[in-house]
Amino acid sequence: MSHHERPLSPHLSIYRWPITMTVSILHRVTGLGLSAGFIVFCAWLFAATAGADKYRQFLSCADTLVGRLLFIALSFAFFLHLANGIRHLVWDVGRGFEIRTANASAWFVIVLSIVLTGLFWWVRS
Repeated sequence: MSHHERPLSPHLSIYRWPITMTVSILHRVTGLGLSAGFIVFCAWLFAATAGADKYRQFLSCADTLVGRLLFIALSFAFFLHLANGIRHLVWDVGRGFEIRTANASAWFVIVLSIVLTGLFWWVRS
């Protein structure tokens, strides 16, 4: 038996992640991110009910660079999770499982999420 310098199983340095796996991981991560975003949403509601001073305090935190980046990330997570959820609904009826279609729909989910996030923040400003 020859001893070549190669891994026994696929390794990250030689294995190319399929786009479908990337979108699957992003779907799970954005789900967790949206759960954390729900805490921010609750903080916003509590600040709104606590009075004008607390609400202004919340808005001043949200208007910082970190706050804006957080809200942009949350909106991207929302749009990606929504688009991929619709993709999963299509799969539930038994369509879109062909490799070419699954890859195309995965790219569509990513591009659509970026476009919708950009449009949301462009219209908002």
